Amino acid sequence: MIYLDNAATSFPKPKETIDFLNDFVLNVGGNPGRSGHTLSVDAARFIFEARGKLADLFHVSDSERVLFTQNGTESLNLAILGLLKEEDHVITTSLEHNSVMRPLTFLEKEKGIHLSIVQCAHNGQLDVEDIKRLIRKETKAVIINHGSNVIGAVQPVGEIKKAIGEIILIVDACQTVGSFPVDVAADNIDILCFSCHKSLYGIQGLGAIYIRNGIELTPLKFGGTGSRSESIEQPLFLPDRYESGTPNTPGIAALLGGLSFIERTGIKTIIKRKQDLRRTIVDGLSNVPGVVVYGNKDDNNQLPVISFNIGGKLPSEVGYELNKRAIYTRVGLHCAPVAHRTIGTFPEGTVRVAPGYFTAEEEIDVLIKAVWEIAKQP
Repeated sequence: MIYLDNAATSFPKPKETIDFLNDFVLNVGGNPGRSGHTLSVDAARFIFEARGKLADLFHVSDSERVLFTQNGTESLNLAILGLLKEEDHVITTSLEHNSVMRPLTFLEKEKGIHLSIVQCAHNGQLDVEDIKRLIRKETKAVIINHGSNVIGAVQPVGEIKKAIGEIILIVDACQTVGSFPVDVAADNIDILCFSCHKSLYGIQGLGAIYIRNGIELTPLKFGGTGSRSESIEQPLFLPDRYESGTPNTPGIAALLGGLSFIERTGIKTIIKRKQDLRRTIVDGLSNVPGVVVYGNKDDNNQLPVISFNIGGKLPSEVGYELNKRAIYTRVGLHCAPVAHRTIGTFPEGTVRVAPGYFTAEEEIDVLIKAVWEIAKQP
């Protein structure tokens, strides 16, 4: 088996992920913040430590402004639905995931917000001046896909924030966290949304969001928090304001293990290995007759996310042939139809290859050989 779908979810997980998950499920299991007994306190400690490690990784000064959600999609929905009101104007790009486009489309139809979409180049390059030209007095937010889940293009969020000034910058970092440097302080990011089951090596069912001090969002959920139980109103303080209901503590424990692995290995080491694998894949695919690799092939400012097609063959056909060889990729539109329109691959999509830290060089050799074989088939 050769797993090359790490842009969807990382696999395999490091040993720390499994160990921390097992420790919680087998030895703790309590409901954090709901009781005063030892197991409840121990469960809360997992959450406290994971929140702190995330804050350290992204240079967030106050860990209580890092909040847990069900996934990256919920984080983006909280940011978008919780911030934008009637007649607000928002700017986004033509590389966005449906986790951004669908809530924006909903608000456009139901709340009358005004939406402007910046057209990116075929290689994913974004001109910051195009964003500046779209700014109006009622512009509330700019929403940027930090790293494309289709072609791996990384956007200069620091430059974008400088260009838009006090306008709120919402960053979709689902693909970049753990695969590319993310610095909330240096880039003045206002809201950072991400999932925890990809390059942070957690398990599925957990995301997180950072909200800068001074920004108030309407919560998506209201309910029990284990705090201020005498009141029937939602607490105003963080993290409780946005974390109603029993949290996914097993998932947070697994994330804590993943973050511990990142600390032990070194984020720079992880990023470099993924970049080396990306270059090997791009070079190998580019040498196959009939193969088209999308995006900026020569730019190091790219994620280890590679989309390609073989001329005359549907992505689904290529994916089927790879799957028969136990090479697992992802084909289609990757929940990002506007991105595929941008690179000219709508409606069929592409074959997407996303190596991970644990991908072996020998596995890349097998992939390239398989693509050669498939390309030669009539």
